[in-house]
Amino acid sequence: KNSELKNIHGYSRCDAAGLSNMQLQGAVSIFAVNLKRILKLKGEVCPNEKK
Repeated sequence: KNSELKNIHGYSRCDAAGLSNMQLQGAVSIFAVNLKRILKLKGEVCPNEKK
């Protein structure tokens, strides 16, 4: 899922300045990927998910 973080969720470059903002962006990106993974394991459909 590292490629998904980098290519889809913008983990390769930061949109905000400052270390705390970079950490926040990283945490939100990782949270989004983990949430999609949980929903997929539960069998629920994720919006905008490529099949």
